[in-house]
Amino acid sequence: MSNLISINLDEDEVKKICHEKIADLIKEVDNELIFWDSKQLMRRTCLSWNSIQALFFFDSRFPKHKVGGKWLFPAKETRSFLEQWLKEQ
Repeated sequence: MSNLISINLDEDEVKKICHEKIADLIKEVDNELIFWDSKQLMRRTCLSWNSIQALFFFDSRFPKHKVGGKWLFPAKETRSFLEQWLKEQ
């Protein structure tokens, strides 16, 4: 005699839950960073440093601070700027 268990799942609901959890985790990771450095900026924009400088680095609205010899970019403000800048392109 064998015992069988049958489970039915709503595939769309499972996908929805997974997408929500992934979005929450991404927000959590983003909130952990207060500043981005130039490497983080290049990674997040998928642009080279030369492209960043040519496209928006010198835009007066672009938030940047030089600390010692390193450029730092406030994460939330930089993300907002980049979203607005992209819409303008």
